[in-house]
Amino acid sequence: MIFSAAASVTPESTQQAVGYPSLFLLVLIGALVPVVPTGALVSSAAVVAFHQTAPFSLLLVFVVASVAAFLGDVSLYWLGKRGMGSKNGSRWLQALRDRAPEDRLAQAQERLDAHGVTVLVVSRLVPAGRIPVMLACLMARMPMRQFARGDVPACLAWAVTYQLIGILGGSLFKEPWEGVVAAVVLTLVVSGAPSVWRRVRKSMA
Repeated sequence: MIFSAAASVTPESTQQAVGYPSLFLLVLIGALVPVVPTGALVSSAAVVAFHQTAPFSLLLVFVVASVAAFLGDVSLYWLGKRGMGSKNGSRWLQALRDRAPEDRLAQAQERLDAHGVTVLVVSRLVPAGRIPVMLACLMARMPMRQFARGDVPACLAWAVTYQLIGILGGSLFKEPWEGVVAAVVLTLVVSGAPSVWRRVRKSMA
């Protein structure tokens, strides 16, 4: 009985039992502390899911990643609101300000005034665009409920985009690790291209 039960526990099921909670925690932490490359994590998880035989693996990656990103965004926004209401601010609010250069913040405020919460969707897809828009929402005193409504489609679109990058990487290679490497490289290229382009434009100006 014990041996038959142990035999039924495949490496793939063990990988899923460990992988999905780990993905959730890492994306959640990455949303709160914007130094973890969450896009690369989702793409890598999508590569592994693409090569698995278990049904709904890709769907689970999408659900886990989008829910974790949403909870992280909402938690960070709540912490920022507490800082805005405090006389001395907070380290979370200061961290947001440190990661939002004045020019990016000004652009985010202009887009927020012009497009409302729909700008949250674009901010999630543009590298380094999430924090300036979130800070602009805080400075505009946007209610938590309104921010959350705009952040739902933003997190869904973000999870789909980086999952598609992972599926592309996984479809090009037979071995999962090769697809993971390709997905990470592709994610880093996509994430870094806008900043490189801005530097080139500044040097040419």
